[in-house]
Amino acid sequence: MRGYVGPPGAQIHYRSSGTRGPALVLLHESPQASNVFAPAMPALGRSLRAYAFDTPGYGQSDPPPEPLEIPGYARLLLDAVDALGIDEFAVAGQHTGASLALAVTDLATPGRVTHAILSGLVLDRAERERLGATWAPDKPIDPSGQHLRDLWARYLDIWEQPPELVNLAVANIASVFERYNWAYRAAFRYDPTEPLRTAPCPVLLLTAARDMLAHCDDIARQIRPDATSIQLTDTTGQLPWRVPEEFATAVVSFVTGTGRAP
Repeated sequence: MRGYVGPPGAQIHYRSSGTRGPALVLLHESPQASNVFAPAMPALGRSLRAYAFDTPGYGQSDPPPEPLEIPGYARLLLDAVDALGIDEFAVAGQHTGASLALAVTDLATPGRVTHAILSGLVLDRAERERLGATWAPDKPIDPSGQHLRDLWARYLDIWEQPPELVNLAVANIASVFERYNWAYRAAFRYDPTEPLRTAPCPVLLLTAARDMLAHCDDIARQIRPDATSIQLTDTTGQLPWRVPEEFATAVVSFVTGTGRAP
């Protein structure tokens, strides 16, 4: 199922799967959309009520009037969760989505977020500064389409394969090209260290072995020694799309306490 919540001009798009079990909120990396979770939604929906949101300004969600900081985006996403009548929920996020997940946890009433599943949290300050300087410049739409060729080369380099996934990444960023860097810049300015340290719920670090931010899990374990850590597969990331059943098994096992996925 898919739907919208929020007032005209500020609607947030979501997709959902499942009618019973604990609620799970899924937050995507930038500058992508909730469709990166689509392959995993049926598997998640067998045991959970899963909701994948498009960050405001991405996918099919309306943009805010101006760029926000991570807590501002998190506030709008938590409002969307409220509008759907979701009380307690687990939250899972990838890259920017991981920062958003911690910010949502920080904003929510203590105890409302039951579990946090984080993939590729940017915890190194120097790396945030480096990425902010190189990954989020303003770019014009090139009349010859060169910007699209540049996007293809970029995602072919960082996501590698298959071409269907590279195409999805390029289509997502191209559809919001005029504001693709809004949430990027917010994520690179946001320090998730203290929200990770103080999150009042169990934490799972669920990462692909060659995720460009997998090394940050070492920092995360120092900040949060009680965190569970799983490297799920030897890929560059995008676990819900690449290995949807394995991703769902790990998440469901953690959220429901039915055992730890291999």
